[in-house]
Amino acid sequence: MDLDGAMCALKAAEEALPQAEEQAAQAARQIKADARARVERARVELHRAIVAEHRAGARQVDLVKRTGYSRERVRQILRAAGIEAE
Repeated sequence: MDLDGAMCALKAAEEALPQAEEQAAQAARQIKADARARVERARVELHRAIVAEHRAGARQVDLVKRTGYSRERVRQILRAAGIEAE
């Protein structure tokens, strides 16, 4: 490649950089949004499982041990499902 061609290639690459950076930023935002949505779905599913286990006879203290949640958090989840504390 000659000097003029190399200069043109550099200029084109530099001009393309902002668009590439914006595309990368958009992709990163989408990846993060998807990950947050997966976390939220998993959290909802865990809360459903906690409620189901409690309704099947599991004690709150056992749910605390199994989930690692605090007793208060387990109570909050159960209250949200219409189950009063033990």
